[in-house]
Amino acid sequence: MGPNPGMSQRVEKLAVLFADISGSTALYESRGDEMARRLIAQCIAVMLREMQAHNGTLVKTIGDEIMCTFASTEDALLAACGMQNAVEKGQFESGFPMHIRVGFHYGDVIHEDGDVFGDTVNVAARVAAITRASQIMTTQAVVDALTPESREKTRQIMRAEFKGKQEQFDISLVVWEMDDMMSTRIGTPAFRKTPDNIDELLLRYRDQILKINKERRSVVLGRGDACDLIVMNNYASRQHLRIELRFGKFVAVDQSTNGTYARFEDGHVTRLLREEINLHGKGSLSLGQSYAENPADLVEFSITSHHAPTSGAS
Repeated sequence: MGPNPGMSQRVEKLAVLFADISGSTALYESRGDEMARRLIAQCIAVMLREMQAHNGTLVKTIGDEIMCTFASTEDALLAACGMQNAVEKGQFESGFPMHIRVGFHYGDVIHEDGDVFGDTVNVAARVAAITRASQIMTTQAVVDALTPESREKTRQIMRAEFKGKQEQFDISLVVWEMDDMMSTRIGTPAFRKTPDNIDELLLRYRDQILKINKERRSVVLGRGDACDLIVMNNYASRQHLRIELRFGKFVAVDQSTNGTYARFEDGHVTRLLREEINLHGKGSLSLGQSYAENPADLVEFSITSHHAPTSGAS
């Protein structure tokens, strides 16, 4: 539903944030209705506490999701990171781990009767919908409005096309874990021993070669012209697969219609459909088709380790 033209309205520039609990349907199936309801209520209480601590305003709670607004993108970013950290470290009933996903956008919204409407709300909801468990995603409008220090916590990972929208949106992943936020700021991992090896993932497809490492932390594969690696396959989606370096792991995230097939060195094949998997060793990826249907036109990947230089080495 949209705003009622007969009601009193005002327009204000706000950050609109959606946060919901990942896997809530499975929670009801595995834990039963009563415990699932209690766990969800506990998790929402944690999210609301972080929202209030960062000057947020609750618009509504819808089942396992909250929608809230912030006057500044800084507050929205801090609230989103606070929610993720609090939920990940939360002591929930029976020690059950809970995970949330958070998406937000910044722009003009229409206020009416305690609710908010408009394009900004719609985009924020769509950003949240493509976000995975334990992730925070946001738009370039938010990134542009952040301080330089806060901007360092974001990594542009994809260009999204949303249904009903003609324009494309640059989407950024927010680094929210406290140790990773610190490492972003000072350039070395905090609270973690410096690794002996620096990993790099190499992608090969026909005459295209891409590397993912600490300098380039994510790439998008698909048949769209805006992709980092363009796959000439009609079964591939325009933005089919994202591969990102996340907390020391190379993660393949399928965002396609037909799915992705990943084959590893041992011959094991995994099919992804709106799911993600950690890549390891060497192997190949088939976008949109099984290996039987597409035996040759594959994206090959290999992960190599380079020995990190020791400090003070001549």
